[in-house]
Amino acid sequence: MRIVLLLVLSLLGCSCSGSIDEPVSYFNVETPRPFGYVNGDEIPQRIVIETRSGISLQPGSLPGKGQINRWLNLNRVTIKQSGQRYQIDLLYQVFYAPLEVKSLTLPGFTVQLSQGEKSISQNVPAWTFTLSPLRELVVRQSEQSEYMRPDSPPPLLTDTQALYGLAASLSVAVLIAAYLGYLYGCYPNMLRRTLFKQALRKLAGLSKADMERALTIVHHALNSLNGQPLFSNRLDDFYRRNPQYLQVSSQLAWFFNYSNRYFFSDGMIAVAQDLQQLKDLCEQCRKIERGSR
Repeated sequence: MRIVLLLVLSLLGCSCSGSIDEPVSYFNVETPRPFGYVNGDEIPQRIVIETRSGISLQPGSLPGKGQINRWLNLNRVTIKQSGQRYQIDLLYQVFYAPLEVKSLTLPGFTVQLSQGEKSISQNVPAWTFTLSPLRELVVRQSEQSEYMRPDSPPPLLTDTQALYGLAASLSVAVLIAAYLGYLYGCYPNMLRRTLFKQALRKLAGLSKADMERALTIVHHALNSLNGQPLFSNRLDDFYRRNPQYLQVSSQLAWFFNYSNRYFFSDGMIAVAQDLQQLKDLCEQCRKIERGSR
């Protein structure tokens, strides 16, 4: 009985010492589903190897990137090491267009491990999967043409917000451009048609005590219309360039005569009638610039 017990313990000790001495403590090949692939699909494969201390992976033993055979490419090879654990990620791509469902095989290969000068081999088995055709072998015919089954078109994204944003941006750009044009004097004709309108607005709140300011306002409107300071001795030239203002020539003559006396004569006192006559002149000029006279 003692002899039998010793034999059993010896066998157990041998088996335990053997598992401890195994160079590869863990090996697994992780693959996706073995069906449902078509021409051009990529197939990932992961190999996990855990080794004893002192044993290292030989990267040169792994398949190289590129064409494996006429229908299979290896697009990427990635190795991650964490201690004695190696994770090898392979990415294959299939270029085969079968006429019916066909079984294909990713080829196996041998991973080389080294311990000093000693080389250790670990086989990676081949993996079989099925490849489906892109279209049926016998295509149905219709009366008009060949019957095809195209892919469903992708749903269109709504562009309402983008159109609103574009319209708002264009509107702001146009307004800014118009304002800049106004600041840089790109609309002289438009400004010329509002000179006396602005002058009338400024004259509206003035009294006879503000005659100096009133005269200055009308002078400014006439100077802006003329494009340079306008004096009584240059009225003939002004009428040649603006013949429509000949209608108020007598009132303009009165204005320049009155202005000279007011600014350059002593003791000139303005009365309410003078201010009203000045407003009447401005009103007539406003009708001319608006085209109603």
